[in-house]
Amino acid sequence: MKYMILTLCAVALTTSCSSKKKSNEENGKDKKETILSNEYNDVDAMKYANTITLEELKEQLYFYASDEMEGRYTGSPGQKKAVEYLKSKYQEMNVPGGNLDGTYFQTVPGSYFNKPDVTSENVLAFIKGTEKPDEVLVISAHLDHIGMKDGVVFNGADDDGSGTIALIEIAEAFKKAADDGYGPKRSILFLHVTGEEIGLYGSKYYSENPVYAMDKTITNLNIDMIGRIDPKREEKSDYIYLIGSDMLSQDLHDMSEAANDKYMQLDLDYKYNGKNDPNRFYYRSDHYNFAKNDVPVIFYFNGTHEDYHKAGDTPDKIEYEMYQKRAQLVFVTAWELANGTERPTLK
Repeated sequence: MKYMILTLCAVALTTSCSSKKKSNEENGKDKKETILSNEYNDVDAMKYANTITLEELKEQLYFYASDEMEGRYTGSPGQKKAVEYLKSKYQEMNVPGGNLDGTYFQTVPGSYFNKPDVTSENVLAFIKGTEKPDEVLVISAHLDHIGMKDGVVFNGADDDGSGTIALIEIAEAFKKAADDGYGPKRSILFLHVTGEEIGLYGSKYYSENPVYAMDKTITNLNIDMIGRIDPKREEKSDYIYLIGSDMLSQDLHDMSEAANDKYMQLDLDYKYNGKNDPNRFYYRSDHYNFAKNDVPVIFYFNGTHEDYHKAGDTPDKIEYEMYQKRAQLVFVTAWELANGTERPTLK
């Protein structure tokens, strides 16, 4: 009798644990589905993510980070060539300019960055939302680099040619979706900012002179260096560092994780995700000027390497397969944010 009672208890306990496990799994599934709930759930976002190809990334980056661009120093002739190139790419895609009059350049006066004899430009492109056009997702990358020294061009292929070209390809993927009848529910601003290397000036100028109100800006996804591999991660290269995703919004962090789980399965590394990180990466790229204005942010970053801010940062050293995956990750995350039923809430 004692054995039977224990057996019955064990069976009951096993059944209870099994039911509880099943319930937890179902709740987890429900939570993920809720996080990624949008009217395009039946649309294969990877169909459009896969238009971000290795070949196009490579072709464009080899040009954008070529000697012809002279290192893209803020206000220099090379930087002027760079912004004209970006404008031409959006025109080719029939993606309009992001200013309210449809133009592409937001002029940043030289006095703003202590060079009164020159001006510089942010480049803005825009896809209007189909249902919530007043809510805007900003995807950003800085277009500048550190120029030339003693006749040597600092090409800045990873920093931040990789983010710049990824942004163009992400815009093209969204445009193809829109052309197929799946335009983003919320508007998307593709923002290429100038003056990052000399003090985050382009993003600061935009944040102080926003074309679209900061309180209507749902998130900033900022891409700054996604083409190389951190030497400390060579044995485990299928990764990307994420910074800031949970700083202002747990919703954003959860959505980011769910999008990665659903589509890409990269290793999201939060090694540098902290305001007290000694490297202070959270404060060192353009997302910070959005975060200061209570806009939730994610900073996508591969870490530094031996060619960081050196002449060796050239296109031939980019890990193009990894670069493609990271750009696709930003796209699918943006897809879920732009089409989600709710915008991420602040903590």
